[in-house]
Amino acid sequence: MPRQIRLNLNLQTAGRHDAAWKQQTDTEHLASDADWYIRVAQLAEKGKLDAIFLADSHGSLLGESTRRPWRGLDPTVLLSAIARETNRIGLISTVHAIYGHPFSVARSIASLDHVSKGRAAWNIITSQTAPTLEALGRDQTLDPETRYRKANEFVEIVTRLWESLPQSAIVDDHEHDLYIDLTKTAPVDFEGEFYSSKAVLPLTGGHAGRPVLFQAGASDHSRAFGARWADALFTGQRTKDLAQRFSSHVKRLAAGNGRDPDKLVVLPGLFVILGGTEAEAQRRKDELDALLDTDYLLGKLAEQLGLPARELELDAELPYERLNRSDADTSLEARHREQLATEARARRLSVRQLLFNNLSGGHRVIVGTPEQVADDITDWVDSGASDGFNINIDVQTEGLEQFIDGVVGELQARGRFRRDYEYETLRENLGVA
Repeated sequence: MPRQIRLNLNLQTAGRHDAAWKQQTDTEHLASDADWYIRVAQLAEKGKLDAIFLADSHGSLLGESTRRPWRGLDPTVLLSAIARETNRIGLISTVHAIYGHPFSVARSIASLDHVSKGRAAWNIITSQTAPTLEALGRDQTLDPETRYRKANEFVEIVTRLWESLPQSAIVDDHEHDLYIDLTKTAPVDFEGEFYSSKAVLPLTGGHAGRPVLFQAGASDHSRAFGARWADALFTGQRTKDLAQRFSSHVKRLAAGNGRDPDKLVVLPGLFVILGGTEAEAQRRKDELDALLDTDYLLGKLAEQLGLPARELELDAELPYERLNRSDADTSLEARHREQLATEARARRLSVRQLLFNNLSGGHRVIVGTPEQVADDITDWVDSGASDGFNINIDVQTEGLEQFIDGVVGELQARGRFRRDYEYETLRENLGVA
C-alpha cells in the first residue's frame, strides 16, 4: 500500500490566523467554551485526522494572548471533556516537564488515557519564557544542558510510574480480600539530582499500553531528548531542505538509541489557506491580512530577527548581511531566525510579504487549492522531509471543513490517507505501536 500520511489538527481557538476571531460573532466567551472545542474536535474526527494537538503556553495572560481569544482551559481537563464526546481521534495534551512533579503528570495523562480508552498523548515541553517564569515564581532560567538533564529525570520517573502497576498485579481475588497483589507491582524508588519519587501509581499506566509521547523543539539538546523519548516530534521547519535534514538527523539519533527510526514520526506545522483557485485562496488570505496591524507585526519581526525595526524596509528584501549567525548559536531564537531568513531568501519575499507569513505561529504557510496542498503534503512525505503534518487552520470551523472536504478527500482518493480509523488507540492509528 502507498505510505500513509499522518495528519493532526493543531487546535487554535478561533483559527491560526491572528485575525480569525474578527470574522466571527459572539467571541466573548470563546476561550473558555468547552462546547466549541468539542464541536471542532468532532469535525476533525469526521475527517479521520490522527489527533487533536492542544498547545499550552503555561504562563500568565500577557503580550500575544491579549490581542485575540486565547485558549485558557487546562488542556488535559479540556481533552477529558472532548474524550467523552468523541470515539477515535487522539488527544494530545501539553504539560511541562521541568516544573511541577512527575507523579502528578503521570497520574493526569494516564487518567486521560483511561477516560479516552487509549487515545491520550503527552506533549513534553521545557520552555522557560518570561510569562512562565513569572507565573511560577521563578527568577532564573536553566542553561540548556541542565534543563534537559532535569527533563530527562522528569520523563524517566513518569514512564517508570506508568509501568509500576501492571494489569497482572490487579488480581481481583474476592475470596482472599485481595484486589492488588503488591508483590507483582514495580515500585518506583527514584532519587535524582532534581526529583525524587517513591510510589506505585494508583492506576495502570494506560488503557492499552502507555500513552504516546510527543515533543517539540529543534535545538541539539531537544533533538537528542526527542530521539530518546518521543514517539512523535512537532517541528517548525519552513523549507523542505531544512526539514529533510532535521528528519534524517533525528531518525539517526533514534536508531542510535536502539529504536526503530520508522517509529519516530516527524510532523512539521503547516498553516493552510484554501480556495477553489489559487487566486481565490490568496484573496481569502489578503482579506484576513488586511485586518492585522502592520506596525505591530513589523515590531515583532524585528524582534525575532534581532534588528531595529528602522532597518526593515517594507517593500525591500531582508538585510541578509545583518542576519549572519554564529554556528555556535543553537538557541531556539537563532534557529527560528534562520528558518525565517532561509524561507524568505528562497521565495524572494519582501519584508511586507514576510510580515503576513504566520510570524506568530512560526509554521510554513501554503495558499492554494486542495489539489496543490495535497501535492505539497505528498511531496514532503515522499521526499523524507516529514511523515505528515500538524495542520493549522486559518478560520474555524469553515477552514477545517474546507480542509477535510478538499485536501483530506484528495489524499483519500490517492490512497494516501485513511477513509476510516483502523484501530481504537492513538498509538496504533499513528503507526508507532
